[in-house]
Amino acid sequence: MSPIAARFAELKASGEKALILFATAGDPGLEDLPGIIETLEEGGADLIEIGIPFSDPIADGPTIQASTQRALDRGVTPSGIYGLLASRKSSVPLVAMGYYNSMLRAGLPNATQALRRAGFAGTIITDLTPEEADEWSRASHAAALDTVFLAAPTSTDTRLDQVCRRSTGFVYAVSRTGVTDARVAVPPEARDLVSRIKARSDLPVCVGFGISKPEQVRMVCEVADGAVIGSWLVDLLAKEWNSGRGRQKILDLIGGLKAATRG
Repeated sequence: MSPIAARFAELKASGEKALILFATAGDPGLEDLPGIIETLEEGGADLIEIGIPFSDPIADGPTIQASTQRALDRGVTPSGIYGLLASRKSSVPLVAMGYYNSMLRAGLPNATQALRRAGFAGTIITDLTPEEADEWSRASHAAALDTVFLAAPTSTDTRLDQVCRRSTGFVYAVSRTGVTDARVAVPPEARDLVSRIKARSDLPVCVGFGISKPEQVRMVCEVADGAVIGSWLVDLLAKEWNSGRGRQKILDLIGGLKAATRG
C-alpha cells in the first residue's frame, strides 16, 4: 500500500475526510519550505501538495502564478527543492504538483527518482493528459510514485474513463472550469462530477479549485473524500509567514479547515 493509499485508509477508519494543502516551493523563500511543511502538518494537513515553480503555469490563477514567479525570481529550481527536502522526513504524504516540461527536461526516469529521493509519494502533472501519460506512468511506477490526474466538470465520459484508469492514490476533481482562484464559491456541479468519478473508480476523490472556507470544506466532504486548499493558503503564507504571529494564525485557520473534514 502506498503512503497516499495508507493515509486515506486511516482517515476512512476514523470517519474523517482528507484536508490537502498546497504551498509553492520557494515562496516566501525556499529556506522557509521545511518550516511551512511542519506548520501545515501540525495544523492538520493529511496530504501536502508542493508546487514546483514553472515559467508558464497555464493551469494556475493569478495568486499561484504570482507566487511561482516570485520563487523563480529568487532562483528556485527543481533540483534545489529536491535537495532541500531530501534532508527531512514528512509525517504526511507529499505530492509534487507541476508541469510536464520540467520533468521532460530532466528526463522522466531521472525526474521520478529525484522526486522519490526527496520524499514525495506522488505527483500531479497539471498539463499532462492521461491519454499521453504512458511514459510518465511507467517511470512513476518504477519509482513507486502515485500518479494523480485531474477531472473537470467538462470532462467527457471517455476522458473520465481514462482519468480513473490511469490515476493511483486519488482522483483530483476540479470543482469548476477555468484557473485556480480562492474567491469563487464551490459550485453545485462539483457534486455531479464526484458522482461520475465514483461510478468509475474505487479511488478516493478529492475536490479542489476555489475552496477557502470551512463551510466549503464541509460541503465538499459530504460527497467527496477530501478537499484541496490552494490559492487561499498561498496568499495567506505570502502575507503572514514572516509576521510576528503569522505561524499561530496559520495554525488556527488550518485547524478550522481540518475540523470541517470531521463532519
